[in-house]
Amino acid sequence: MDTAAYLASEFDEHEAVVRATRDALAEPFARLLEACERSIRDGGKILFFGNGGSASDAQHLATELTARYITDRAAIAALALTTDTSALTAIGNDFGFENLFSRQIEALGKPGDVAIGISTSGKSPNVIKALKQAREMGLVAAALSGKDGGDLSGLADPLIIVPSRTTARIQEMHIAIGQMLCGALEIELGLA
Repeated sequence: MDTAAYLASEFDEHEAVVRATRDALAEPFARLLEACERSIRDGGKILFFGNGGSASDAQHLATELTARYITDRAAIAALALTTDTSALTAIGNDFGFENLFSRQIEALGKPGDVAIGISTSGKSPNVIKALKQAREMGLVAAALSGKDGGDLSGLADPLIIVPSRTTARIQEMHIAIGQMLCGALEIELGLA
């Protein structure tokens, strides 16, 4: 393998996806930021969830909000629905894997909260079911996706779609967008 050529190709693809995402991001990002700000100001919370690498992103972003992102400041109410092993294994065992997140939203979600599902394909059944549950309960059902948005199109609003078909590039943009959301939310709330 030509390592230099491989790295150059990966960086070239990454840079192209960054540019395309930046061009597509402004409107849905602004709406997601507005929904999150409104929820926090009204005493609500943000619920993050996803599978695999997206589960890690959910944990990472919830932590950025409950701990700090830019500066030391008051905690921002956020939860990752991917971390409670007892709930995950009980729900998975008793109700099925497709109910992992919807069941937690049913228990923890309140109208005005923001549920942010993360799915690179937009086809994760448990993310889709959770967003349907969120909408039924009056939460903002938002998502980060890739490709063409999959089954999240028409369900999640706002929906941020990374314009790529490469899972790694989509995941790179999801964590970058998520961190931008954390930073922008701190600023909008006057905490940074």
